[in-house]
Amino acid sequence: LPLSKSLPSSSQCLSSSLLPLPPPPSPPTSSSYRRAALLRHLDSISSLSEVRQYHSLLIRLDLSADNHAAARLVQFLALSPSGSLPYALRLFHSLPSPDPFLFNTLFRSPLFPPLSSFLLFSRMLSDSLLPNRFTFPSLLRCVSADPILLLPFGLQLHALLFKLGFASDPFSRNSLLLMYLSCSLPDAARRVFDTSAHVDVVSWTTMITGLSKLGLVDAARELFDGMPERNSVSWNAMIAGYVQGGRFADAFELFDRMREEGVGIDKFVAASMLAACTGVGALERGRWIHEHIETNGIELDGKLATTAIDMYCKCGCLEKAYEVFVKLPQKGLSSWNCMIGGFAVHGRGEVAIELFHQMEQEGVMPDDITLLNVLSACAHSGLVAEGRRYFKHIVKTYSIEPKMEHFGCMVDLLGRAGLLEEAKKVIDEMPMEADAGVLGALLGACKIHGNLDMGEKIGRRVIELDSRNSGRYVLMANMFASAGRWEDVADMRRLMNDRGVNKEAGRSAIEMNGLVHEFICGGMSHPEAREIYAKVDEMLKRIRLEGYVPDTGGVLHDIDEEEKENPLYYHSEKLAIAFGLLHVKPGETIRITKNLRVCRDCHEASKLISGVFDREIIVRDRNRFHHFKGGECSCKDYW
Repeated sequence: LPLSKSLPSSSQCLSSSLLPLPPPPSPPTSSSYRRAALLRHLDSISSLSEVRQYHSLLIRLDLSADNHAAARLVQFLALSPSGSLPYALRLFHSLPSPDPFLFNTLFRSPLFPPLSSFLLFSRMLSDSLLPNRFTFPSLLRCVSADPILLLPFGLQLHALLFKLGFASDPFSRNSLLLMYLSCSLPDAARRVFDTSAHVDVVSWTTMITGLSKLGLVDAARELFDGMPERNSVSWNAMIAGYVQGGRFADAFELFDRMREEGVGIDKFVAASMLAACTGVGALERGRWIHEHIETNGIELDGKLATTAIDMYCKCGCLEKAYEVFVKLPQKGLSSWNCMIGGFAVHGRGEVAIELFHQMEQEGVMPDDITLLNVLSACAHSGLVAEGRRYFKHIVKTYSIEPKMEHFGCMVDLLGRAGLLEEAKKVIDEMPMEADAGVLGALLGACKIHGNLDMGEKIGRRVIELDSRNSGRYVLMANMFASAGRWEDVADMRRLMNDRGVNKEAGRSAIEMNGLVHEFICGGMSHPEAREIYAKVDEMLKRIRLEGYVPDTGGVLHDIDEEEKENPLYYHSEKLAIAFGLLHVKPGETIRITKNLRVCRDCHEASKLISGVFDREIIVRDRNRFHHFKGGECSCKDYW
């Protein structure tokens, strides 16, 4: 309080002490104090209704044009999952002079259309507002959403970034690398990388990941080997690159080297390696990684758990997959889909459908992948009536729009059951033009059921749609060979030669003591080749006593039966089975992964071998699993 100009006398003081005391001074109520208090509350907004209340309060306090206060509302509206981008834009456009922070907030919004970001950026520049180090990363990421349309904007951003002196900023530089790699311009990315004065571990990892996604895995490995320092993210980027490129042996080699250097395994590396184990059917390695996750307290979130389930399913250990699935405290849609698909590919169609019913009862909404897995379960088990019913039920009940692969699954289901005309009707009534996959399913059914007329018409359409796929030519040639039309067989071979199409070699892999051994038909490179071929001869000799007769129907040449049998004896899966018999005790399981479908001859031979040598043989081919045990197969000869 201001002091009076003259001091009171003692008598005045005495008399005044008998009067009531004045109230204490109230705290300051200036606009700056109210503003500071309000801003603290705005930082804790958690719902859209709170935004509306505080927005109303800002208007009443005459703070609606305050950028700092409005920015907090815009930040929630634009970035929160429970926000509202239209509301954020209305609030933004009501501000007389928004600052760069507000522009950057909208650029960061995942809901904001990329092209709209560049239009808004144009307004920012026209308002004479200079971008800062937080502006460019968000805009450069927008370019990756639609490279064809937005790359010209990205090139202009690069020039402006360089002009304004942000080329050395690590956030801008790494976003620039990501933009060029996402636009499939690895040379441009490499120039940015090589001309940067200082690159951090994020820059290295961004380059490795981007090059791997473009299929330039060797270039990525060259960069990886040149890194001055690595962290677990770098290791995982390179391992994931190998896995995505199907180079599983390289992934295992790098993983072993990572462990030798004492780098810890996190959930991302674990997920990549489980995927690698899935690719080659390496159950022992996959089981070790899963046990490592459990014993070292690595978080088994929904994504990692689903990867583990998928690994066990595709390595032929369905019981363990189901055990992991049941233990999940919360089962997401991907986990349900993975388990249903696992039962489907193992030919356990009834169990897959039962699990789908359980999923519905627990209120989990199926998607198009669920539909595909249920149809696949019906197709692999010959459940034609069920397939028709669930196709209609899921599509109608859950408003799922059937895609090409769903129609292909229905064609496969009907075709395998011999309902070729009904399968063709599905193709004719599809809302889209059938692709090679759908037509190929009908072609395969025509081969199984010997309908050469329909098969020839469909087959020629398939070959024109998928002219680089050797399997289409081979299937057609086999159909002609079965009918004795050797000139047409020769025509197929000439067509393959003229187009430079080579037949894909059959490969079978088996894991033994943590190592994956791969075999090709007639291959002699394995260190135990002599013992393996001797075991094959023993296998064939013993199963002949049980009635085995080589099935030469799939051999294309018009030659003597004795010559036809020779290639069949040394198919890759027979070599893998022989190797397994050398190392796996009676009563145990041999697990094999093959890149192509099992041929009919190897299928019959495997059934007999399982009984004669007392081994369960689990073969995962391109389409499904076959469990051979006691002279029988789980597919019941329906594949």
